[in-house]
Amino acid sequence: MGVMSGHCCAVVSHKPYLSLSPPNLRHSPPISSVSSSPFPLTTISCHATSALSAESPLTEKVGNGLKDFLHIDDFDKDTIFKILDRAIEVKTLLKSGDRTFRPFEGRTMSMIFAKPSMRTRVSFETGFSLLGGHAIYLGPDDIQMDKREETRDVARVLSRYNDIILARVFSHQDILDLAKYATVPVINGLTDYNHPCQIMADALTMIEHVGRFEGTKVVYVGDGNNIVHSWLLMAAVIPFHFVCACPKGFEPDAKTVEKARKAGISKIEITNDPKEAVKGADVVYSDVWASMGQKEEAAYRRQVFKEFQVDQSLMDAAGSKAFFMHCLPAERGVEVTEQVVEAPYSIVFPQAENRMHAQNAIMLHVLGK
Repeated sequence: MGVMSGHCCAVVSHKPYLSLSPPNLRHSPPISSVSSSPFPLTTISCHATSALSAESPLTEKVGNGLKDFLHIDDFDKDTIFKILDRAIEVKTLLKSGDRTFRPFEGRTMSMIFAKPSMRTRVSFETGFSLLGGHAIYLGPDDIQMDKREETRDVARVLSRYNDIILARVFSHQDILDLAKYATVPVINGLTDYNHPCQIMADALTMIEHVGRFEGTKVVYVGDGNNIVHSWLLMAAVIPFHFVCACPKGFEPDAKTVEKARKAGISKIEITNDPKEAVKGADVVYSDVWASMGQKEEAAYRRQVFKEFQVDQSLMDAAGSKAFFMHCLPAERGVEVTEQVVEAPYSIVFPQAENRMHAQNAIMLHVLGK
């Protein structure tokens, strides 16, 4: 925090709520350095010459051992698996009914939701509470970042109240700005570009049901959206075979595809043929065709994507070992049929539950717990 230059001395009572100063502080006379107050006084030196701190918020955060969780590929393979192992450990503890593990006791978290969500809100709020913390929900009308208040100001104010900030926003730049100016860890709960917490939950679910994550084949069928970008960033860190089957013109961001391929770790395919793509898949993955903010395109997209519905024939083409996953909410009868969602090979609800467990481990990691 910046300190004014000069050679003054300020006197502060240990019990400011019992201050003997006049009520109109703006026009009160200067406080004497010798007080007749019966309460002990603390002298604060004002001999500093620098008006601003030399440390940026990022330097302060790193220096305290704190981290942000913004993109999967910000972390190496060992760290990703360490977080997933911790998720399994804490999940097992919670499932046993043990509620004695409370590492977030006395901690608070602000949850910024520019986009509403059931899973993201309930999983984060419940998980943080179960581990001893208190989460504060801030809806679309509570902050209005970059409309009512600049993102950098929101970051710096909330950092003074809270130990962690979660944000689910539209613009990816908003999450980057929050992380840049916050002095506490920032977790990306979703942006239009990526959704890293979801993919960590997906990896956890695959470990539990497929039996492994590394070396699997994941086939995403649908729009090349933020979920696909997160899968691609995961493929830049963990080796597996990732295929995105989407209509022409709806491919994922070309730079992100190139980044994943240049990493040279995973096999990456972008195709327009879903039936060929799913052959030999361990997981067939789907998402809504029109995401939040694209609903005006819904009718048009239903026409363009009609060959990309995940139905029983597509799951048959994938083979008997394939599981079905979906990040939810699902539009049954649109991108996936009712039969597939309710089939024995569908693991969408364990996948949804694992949002909480994966995120608990992420929060523990960024807080250095």
